[in-house]
Amino acid sequence: MTFIPLALLLIGAYLVGSVPFAIISSRVFGLSDPRSYGSGNPGATNVLRSGSKAAAALTLAGDCLKGWLVVWVAGKLGFDIVAVALAGLAAFIGHVFSVFLRFKGGKGVATALGVTAGFNLYIALTCLGAWLLVVLVTRYSSAAALAAALVAPIVTAFVSGSTVTTLVVLVIAMILVWRHSANIRRLLAGTEGKVGGRK
Repeated sequence: MTFIPLALLLIGAYLVGSVPFAIISSRVFGLSDPRSYGSGNPGATNVLRSGSKAAAALTLAGDCLKGWLVVWVAGKLGFDIVAVALAGLAAFIGHVFSVFLRFKGGKGVATALGVTAGFNLYIALTCLGAWLLVVLVTRYSSAAALAAALVAPIVTAFVSGSTVTTLVVLVIAMILVWRHSANIRRLLAGTEGKVGGRK
């Protein structure tokens, strides 16, 4: 693994991760910029507050796909497990700090799910199961995201067989929790919006 190919891989992964599907899908469906209502977050949950399930679904699919695609392409190009894991992290960071949105991107839940699916499908399915369980019980997407973030590194440690992959997922989980700090405060205060609430 030489420096230049790795650098190109990480730059490419970051740029792919930076693509703001929430903004794209909102424009496709003629909706307001998702940063202008609700939580102000350019992500699928906030796009859902516009009332358009189709736009939210497109956002979710796009954000998941870009995370998975980066990991898959890195593997197909013959990069080792360290480079593949770092590419997944770069895509996630691209979403959270998107160059196309002046480094103010989304919280990264869907992209993190796509990255973990690229690492190991079982990790992604377990995290998705945790998310669905919590959101069905509480109707709080943020609480569900936090639950999935806590589960992710534990499951990765058991199933990946890779220390570097586990560390990357741990870093992603820590960033997810940090990005949800305002949500945590609202959850504690009882003012957090629930899934399905309008803008």
